Amino acid sequence: MKQIFQGVFAEGRKLYTLNSTLQQTLFDEELAVADGKEYRGWNPLRSKLAAAIVKGLAQLPIARNSKILYLGAAHGYTPSFISDMASEGIVFAVDFAPRVVRDLVFVAEKRKNIIPVLADANHPEAYYNLIGAVDIVYQDVAQKNQIEIFAKNCGLFLKPGGYGMLALKARSVDVLQQPQGIFLTAKKELEKKFAVIDYRLLSPLQKDHAFFVCQKV
Repeated sequence: MKQIFQGVFAEGRKLYTLNSTLQQTLFDEELAVADGKEYRGWNPLRSKLAAAIVKGLAQLPIARNSKILYLGAAHGYTPSFISDMASEGIVFAVDFAPRVVRDLVFVAEKRKNIIPVLADANHPEAYYNLIGAVDIVYQDVAQKNQIEIFAKNCGLFLKPGGYGMLALKARSVDVLQQPQGIFLTAKKELEKKFAVIDYRLLSPLQKDHAFFVCQKV
């Protein structure tokens, strides 16, 4: 296995993280053993972050002890891999849908550094007292006002010098406009509030998606 970021490994074209719960899978992922360590296969067709890495992401600012606010956690697929990377940190996994948060709870029972939060990312004041300041805000929320939600949460929670990672879905912003135009407009909006340090188009792995890494300055 070749380490490409802190906690992220590659073998050929496949991505892996070190498995925090040995001999257990959470999503029927492949388990691989190398050099006496167990790794979980990470599918870029199921994860925007994995897709961004495959597409050449230059910087992944997740440290072993990072405190992370994850917006749009869904069933917990990508949060579970982030929890491997931040094995000594914590991931607050927010979603507004009770059904998927129920699935998140099952993941959190196996991953003690994942905290499920049933809440609407449009209203971060509702969970402000629970979370406090974080090192990273990660957002994968398929809503029209994705940039507004991201900026609001980063403003409330992100430490100065902290990083925001945004998976932007063009079709949720405007179904008629070309995705490339939406992405460029989003980049200009983000640059008003952040230093945009990386930007990747995720097609064909994740259709009509782009991934941004920003820093709060």
